[in-house]
Order: sequence, then structure tokens, then C-alpha cells
Amino acid sequence: MDDPAAGEPKGVAEGVPTAVRPDPSKDDGRRPVAWLAIVAPPSWSVTPSARSWCTCGYERHAIGRAAVLQLVAAHGEHRTSCPLLNPDSEGRTAA
Repeated sequence: MDDPAAGEPKGVAEGVPTAVRPDPSKDDGRRPVAWLAIVAPPSWSVTPSARSWCTCGYERHAIGRAAVLQLVAAHGEHRTSCPLLNPDSEGRTAA
């Protein structure tokens, strides 16, 4: 009868070290808040579109090259003023 020694994992060959890996389900507290999705087909004859949205309720859509570029800029501006990403900027003005 081959019983493993106390504390030795079952099914491990003698002399083979076992690796202890970090828990992959450990939560680090980070969550996605704002998203930007751009659809730009490779053909210049197809009109690009984009959507920007945030869990704070911000949501915008754009169709056409110029509008998509403006939306990308607006998305960046929102990320600097979003109350979820910048809690200090919530309704306060600089002195």
C-alpha cells in the first residue's frame, strides 16, 4: 500500500517539486468604467461609427469620420471629468 506522506500532495512523483500558483480569482478592486468602441472598416467607401459610454450614465454615438474624431476627443474629456473616475471633481470648482 503506497500512502503519501503526511502533507504530501497525492499523485506527485517523488522528487518533483509542486508549484503553488496565485489564486486567479483574487479581486484587485479594479473595474471598467468607461468604454469607447470604434467601427472603422478598411474600405474608405464605408462610413465609420463610434460609441462612447460610461457607468455614470454618459453615452454618445457618432457616424462619419469627423463625428467619430470629435467623439474620441469628447470621450477623453469625459474621462478627466467623470465623477466615478475622479471623485474630487464632482461638482467642485478650483479655488
